Amino acid sequence: MAVFSKILTMLRGDVHSIGQSIVDSNANRIYEQEIIEAKAHVLTARQDLTAVMAKEMQATREIERLQREMQRYEGLALEALQKSQSALAEEVAGKVADIETALAAQTTVRDDLAGHIARLKDLIRGAEAVLRDHERELAMAKTTESVYRATATISSSMGSGGSKLMSAKESLERIKQRHQDTADRMQAADALDGEFGDKALERKLAAAGIGQASNRTAEVMARLRQRAADAGGDKPA
Repeated sequence: MAVFSKILTMLRGDVHSIGQSIVDSNANRIYEQEIIEAKAHVLTARQDLTAVMAKEMQATREIERLQREMQRYEGLALEALQKSQSALAEEVAGKVADIETALAAQTTVRDDLAGHIARLKDLIRGAEAVLRDHERELAMAKTTESVYRATATISSSMGSGGSKLMSAKESLERIKQRHQDTADRMQAADALDGEFGDKALERKLAAAGIGQASNRTAEVMARLRQRAADAGGDKPA
């Protein structure tokens, strides 16, 4: 029972208030170590419980053996009486009485063990439930601590004294602006080339019907006129 006393002493107090108050990394480590030690004690208690349960099983087997033995000797005593062997029957009856005494003692042992096992199981279940609550609270405390640490880091980096995050953001904005400037210059160059460069000249020639496109059209028209003339028997115009 000392094991469970230590467990309950280690884990006593309001679980929620403990979880809410732990935001310090050292406190978290201490709390976690206490939980680890308590779980080790619970594991030891479970092992002790198996030993007690084994003793109960042994006591039950001994009871069954004594019952069989008592039945056997009672049958022998009856057989002796039927054969008018009173002295022998009385001796066998004494053996039966001894077995009954041993059986009663063994039954008491078995019942005591069964009661002890039931209490131990209840204590172990209760300790494990408390441990689960503390593990949940520890996980929440660790999460809260991580959030506090992240918030503190962001607040520190966003301060007025040379912000790393702000510097990175400003650098990104400058890069984006350079990319936009480059794209704008390329678009302006295309527009300028359309007005003053070779592209402008080609458009003017095409508009005047001068150049490769214009010559190709004239050739196609001449070919079509020739085919029309050949089909109609006329000379081309």
